[in-house]
Amino acid sequence: MIPETPEHLRELLEQVVGFIYPNEIEIHWSILIVVYPYITGLVAGAFILASLVKVFNVKDVQPLYRLSLLTALAFLLVAPMPLLLHLGRPERFYEILLTPNPTSAMAMFGFVYAWYLMAVLLLEIWFEYRRDLVVLSRDAGALAWVRRVLALYSKDISPEAIAFDRRAMKALTVIGIPSAFLLHGYVGFIFGSVKANPWWGSVLMPIVFLMSAIVSGIALVILLYMVLTPLRGEPLDMRCLDTVTSYLFYAVIVDFSLEALDFIHRLYQSEESVKILAQLIVDKLFMSLLVLQILLGMFIPLGILVLAKWRKFDDELRKLLYVTAAILIQLGIFSTRWNVVIGGQLFSKSFRGLMGYKMEIAGIEGLLTALALLVLPFVILWVLLRVLPTRRLEEQTLRTA
Repeated sequence: MIPETPEHLRELLEQVVGFIYPNEIEIHWSILIVVYPYITGLVAGAFILASLVKVFNVKDVQPLYRLSLLTALAFLLVAPMPLLLHLGRPERFYEILLTPNPTSAMAMFGFVYAWYLMAVLLLEIWFEYRRDLVVLSRDAGALAWVRRVLALYSKDISPEAIAFDRRAMKALTVIGIPSAFLLHGYVGFIFGSVKANPWWGSVLMPIVFLMSAIVSGIALVILLYMVLTPLRGEPLDMRCLDTVTSYLFYAVIVDFSLEALDFIHRLYQSEESVKILAQLIVDKLFMSLLVLQILLGMFIPLGILVLAKWRKFDDELRKLLYVTAAILIQLGIFSTRWNVVIGGQLFSKSFRGLMGYKMEIAGIEGLLTALALLVLPFVILWVLLRVLPTRRLEEQTLRTA
């Protein structure tokens, strides 16, 4: 919680517009609750991209398969940390598992998280990497010992064992798709089920959250692929990039259509809250919603992708366009999470006033903590890439032959 000093309260009062209740002056869900759905969305989107290879047999996306899985794992390991830091007593988090409340959507997150991490993602990564880990563990050195442990001391790389691994991976991917939908869709369900808040209470909220998660996850994997591949001295697969950016383009269109439908539905209902929500957009969310989310995060990336597809640009220019679009999409999706979480707390329950949000720089719920949580998955991903190759060993052999 932000300390209630006279200076702090004075700054908050200066941002108040209209009339509010006294207990509404302070925003309780801070930047950490913005980071939480953003990170979980990246997990779901990256896994959905990986499923294109195993379930839908899109061969052109094969170079991104392993990177997508490792990206999903790196961000999934960090996903619960914003919630834990937001708790007043984070060391008691385990009680949510020991004394579960099945009627609470938020209380069920621990079980959804454990299922997706242990029963889906880790198993699929293990079956995908088992053969390579067995082969690489035959080398000398500490890294070979780590790989031997990760392979659970397995040594069978017979054709029958490899065929079983592939069948298991496909089955896990089929199970993982609805699990990924559940992981992030439930976040939108939490907000959408708050009927007392007209900014959150919408049946489309889980679907909008899920679709924007797919958009952000695909864009992140594209960005990582275009940065990491040249660093390894390898050429980019332009056929893969052209294919996956096409999927990204369609996903952005669907996401925009769903958000527009939600907005039109709110206008058509014209409930008593419509005036304060319009004032909220104009006064408090003009920059984050209209400029960052819609203009920079949606319209401009769509225009860039259309330009890259319709014009016969060379590979270097298309790479620049793809990177620019992916970065802008990440900015737009993070702004979406900000507008939902913070924006939904900026208007009074009396529908007659607006509050303000002052973010700390330091502190457990400050900007520096949020930035650390956003950087930590990339550190974990770097460690994973040091141990687990993103190309199968037989593919590396063919490339070097």
